Amino acid sequence: MTTIAERERIYERADNKGWKKWGPYLSDRAWGTVREDYSPYGDAWNFVTHDMARSRAYRWGEEGIGGISDNKGHICFALAFWNHKDNILKERLFGLAGPEGNHGEDVKELYYYLDSTPTHSYMKMLYKYPQQEYPYNRLVIESSRRGRQEPEFELLDTGIFEQDEYFDIFIEYAKADQNDWLVTVTAHNRSAQEAPLTLLPTIWFRNTWSWGYDQYNSRPILNGIGKSQIEVNHRQLGKYKLYCEDADALLFCDNDTNTERLYGRPNVAKYPKDGINNYITSGGKKNFINPNQIGTKASAQYTRQIPAGGSTTIRLRFSDQTLLAQPDPARPFADFDEIWQQRLNETEAFYDNLQRNVTDPELRAIQRQAYAGMLWNKQFYYYNVNEWLKGDPKMPVPFQGRVYARNESWRHMYTANILSMPDKWEYPWFAAWDLAFHTLTLARLDPNFAKRQLAVILREYYMHPNGQIPAYEWNFGDVNPPVHAWATWKVYEIDKEQNGVGDVGFLERVFHKLLLNFTWWVNRKDVEGNNIFGGGFLGLDNIGVFDRSQPLPMGGRIEQADGTGWMAMYTLNMLRIACEISLTRPSYQDMASKFFEHFLHIASAMNNLGKQHISLWDEVDQFYYDVLHTPDQNARLLKIRSMVGLIPLFAVEILDEDLLSKLPDFKRRVEWVLTNRPDLASLVSRWHEPGKGETHLLSLLRGHRMKMILKRMFDETEFLSDYGIRALSKYHEKTPYQFELNSEIFQVRYVAAESEMSMFGGNSNWRGPIWFPVNFLLIDSLLKFYQYYGDDFEIEYPTNSGQVMSVKEATVLVAERLISIFRRGADGRIPAYGFDAKLQNDPNFQGLYLFYEYFHGDVGAGLGANHQTGWTGLVADLIEYVYKYRTENVAVLEAGK
Repeated sequence: MTTIAERERIYERADNKGWKKWGPYLSDRAWGTVREDYSPYGDAWNFVTHDMARSRAYRWGEEGIGGISDNKGHICFALAFWNHKDNILKERLFGLAGPEGNHGEDVKELYYYLDSTPTHSYMKMLYKYPQQEYPYNRLVIESSRRGRQEPEFELLDTGIFEQDEYFDIFIEYAKADQNDWLVTVTAHNRSAQEAPLTLLPTIWFRNTWSWGYDQYNSRPILNGIGKSQIEVNHRQLGKYKLYCEDADALLFCDNDTNTERLYGRPNVAKYPKDGINNYITSGGKKNFINPNQIGTKASAQYTRQIPAGGSTTIRLRFSDQTLLAQPDPARPFADFDEIWQQRLNETEAFYDNLQRNVTDPELRAIQRQAYAGMLWNKQFYYYNVNEWLKGDPKMPVPFQGRVYARNESWRHMYTANILSMPDKWEYPWFAAWDLAFHTLTLARLDPNFAKRQLAVILREYYMHPNGQIPAYEWNFGDVNPPVHAWATWKVYEIDKEQNGVGDVGFLERVFHKLLLNFTWWVNRKDVEGNNIFGGGFLGLDNIGVFDRSQPLPMGGRIEQADGTGWMAMYTLNMLRIACEISLTRPSYQDMASKFFEHFLHIASAMNNLGKQHISLWDEVDQFYYDVLHTPDQNARLLKIRSMVGLIPLFAVEILDEDLLSKLPDFKRRVEWVLTNRPDLASLVSRWHEPGKGETHLLSLLRGHRMKMILKRMFDETEFLSDYGIRALSKYHEKTPYQFELNSEIFQVRYVAAESEMSMFGGNSNWRGPIWFPVNFLLIDSLLKFYQYYGDDFEIEYPTNSGQVMSVKEATVLVAERLISIFRRGADGRIPAYGFDAKLQNDPNFQGLYLFYEYFHGDVGAGLGANHQTGWTGLVADLIEYVYKYRTENVAVLEAGK
């Protein structure tokens, strides 16, 4: 087999060092984050705003456009631009703060992550920069005018791209070695007129010296040498040089806060953080930059007149090697083209191998950009909660303490890791349940990185001492669905498939941490101790009639079909992991038995809540619902046809006879329970009747109930959209669910697009749109059901269509509906881009994909965060699965001829 250089590099080491020491670890946004918020009342969006960002030194992270950094974020590099019209440099991506948007925070830019290898030996992105003055004020004003019933006002809606007066700026990186970067920036003028553009590749140090800590009292330094070199000296990282081919000038200031501009206080630094911005936009007033060419922030200036339809390219090299530029300034670039081509060739070889099962060019392009987005969304995440709560010894303005101490009970958290982010602008902080989904796609690219992500989030400096997994930085104590055991098993399977050997050590390490978390769930979220779970928010935003994270307005409590379904799934995930570990460590059979019995008790409770003869399953509707328990001891089903009722499908596991024969103690215990507890045995779907291939099924659903749920789920007037499974049945569009309390009507209505409510900030919606994570879980679960039932278990798909097929065939068709969101359809449109003519038809927008947070339930248009490749990147896995299925079935048909 031909050696694939990139694959070899991936496996050189499992940590984020070596070839992974440098990468796209710079955030797309640091302003407006909890970490940078030192206000008394937790007003993060207003403590550091976009307008303040160019002048205030950050405490915990950094941001930039198309940026890179080392794995601890000490040295940062990114691109800045000026179109000679704006009153500020384009140093950072612009967007609305949460309170400014009519649907929450929202980036107002056009940029695309196009390519990357797992070690970032090659990376490419595209930024589209208008030539006319950027419409900052118009975007803010129009968005504030719009209500929640109106769509978001996007950059394209301003008309600034209509005359093609913009630059396509491609930012590319290639590594010559572990600490040796090659950089090219190519700007294409898409307009019919010549236009000026100033390019400012910028290097700086994250400010560690201004906060009063002795261990960081050393101030690093940048020194300019002529117009072509910037010398980089850092105590921890050593000496580097940035070589700037044919630069017009080198500009220097300091990454220190401009306290005079922001707070009316004298500056400590003579040339503060916004010095280069002020120098360029003022027409070159030299009092803003250091004439001695020293500082902690520096840019190479390239001002070019780009002809109509033409382009310009600049090249740089950042290296820890001494590539003598004097007296020959071309020397650092002598081998540039050769190395560049080598990395391009290696990138193609890597993806040719990874995508070997996918031959359709369009699907390969979608899949590869999904992979690119996953890799570009890595970020150095730094947050010492204890230090943050106390405030720092030195600050730009005096710290007044925290009246509202967010995350007070998480003082143990000290994070300083490379983590996969949902979206580095809209969510520039890890979200625990998002991260679980990320690891599946990442495992195909870099199994060690995926495994490390799961291990880190469960480490003692993340997980609460009580066993809770931190949710996200706005509220670490919030509760997300327990999907990490599922992700652990999926990553293990993918890694085993790729490498032929399963990493049981990884399973065992993670299993113990998951056990702590499982215990937390049992102790904290099973309020009555009856194996029925709450959980509240669970990351499912507005899906219920009440905010489930808050006390109910009438008192009482809700017992959740989804919370209980998630926990049933959790028990089966833990059971499967325990069985796998038991193959080499037999003592784990006891844990397998424990989770087997716990699953049976949850299944029993769902049918008989606390022995009250109340079931989460409604026999009339043939569907699962939440149960509301009121203070007067009454109970009623909240009959909302939502994802809540589909989630019990996730609790499914297959155990085959071969596995059981290798686990005699576990098998003996299972048989004892099923013999001596017939009440529990009756809940297990035909354990004593082997299925396809001598398999046994553990699930919350028997054949009949499963068919009833699938009948509703595959009904195009209810859950089944042309683009996947909706979060809420379309039935509720004309028949909203209503709940009356004290003459007030609470209702849930099908809403296909953005949320019409302010609950959870109003920045996402679970009342109708299509979400990839839960769709993926449905597909994964249905495939397990098929593994047991085989082709004999037939269903109608779509419901009322008259088409009868196996569960697997229907599942493939659902996956293809999800994939079709990104494919050009028979009408010539890509559904994700709605009806925007520019995105649909302009040749300079073709082949560019955005992986949105969620999608319109009726037309498939992308909504929410538009770089949420984290979980929408699962489309890459769906493409892999569908293509593999189609190929296998063609082979079977051909063999049968």
